[in-house]
Amino acid sequence: MEPGNEPLIKFDSVVKRFGDNVVLDGLDLDVNAGERVTLIGPSGSGKTTILRLLMTLEHVNGGTIWVGGRPFSHMYRGDKLVPASEKYLREHRKTIGMVFQQFNLFPNMTVRKNVTEGPVHSLGVPKEEASERAVELLEMVGLADKIDAHPTQLSGGQQQRVAIARALAMRPEILLLDEVTSALDPELVAGVLDVLREIARETDITMLCVTHEMAFARDVSDRVFMFDAGRIAESGPPEQIFGDPHEDRTKSFLKAVLEHD
Repeated sequence: MEPGNEPLIKFDSVVKRFGDNVVLDGLDLDVNAGERVTLIGPSGSGKTTILRLLMTLEHVNGGTIWVGGRPFSHMYRGDKLVPASEKYLREHRKTIGMVFQQFNLFPNMTVRKNVTEGPVHSLGVPKEEASERAVELLEMVGLADKIDAHPTQLSGGQQQRVAIARALAMRPEILLLDEVTSALDPELVAGVLDVLREIARETDITMLCVTHEMAFARDVSDRVFMFDAGRIAESGPPEQIFGDPHEDRTKSFLKAVLEHD
């Protein structure tokens, strides 16, 4: 790879197994800086596992993940790549933020504290600066008036918007979104997706998104990857994947999902 030309995220022949179940089967996947990539496909096809590997919640069984041109799943010992230590992983995953299906907010903390806790304790940001940034982000997600509320006083959609603000407070280069609307009541989904569309429009954060919301995937993505059984069945720009899919597996999946909607 030429310096400066390498993708921001690179999965190189990555294998992930859970027992005898091969979830990722020699996966090659590149994502460029500033790109918005959506992963679609049936449950169990490996999409969420990709995000969990990037959050270091899981570890590879084979192959290597690279982030920013540096090994991520591994580290150099001399000139040899070895599995990364916990300390190495902790340092390198600071550039990555994730929003989960479940909001995972601290119920005993106010909204402000939920958003400032990470920057203050993990990044060493002064409290006042973190607080100012929290106000900006909560304004962006439409919740400035809830800054002193506790999560239990918020709807699910509001909690998920706080979770998005919290992830952005860490100033990540990469934002991972894992089915962020799947736990929400249908009438709350649009508000959360509007916030994510705004982030896609207004920032240069690289976004890697797993979703069943096909209209959202079509709107925000530069590329869409269709997964099936741990492999990429098809990839391309959203207009091609949704308008003229080439693979039968993509056609049958989209037909099922769009009919269900």
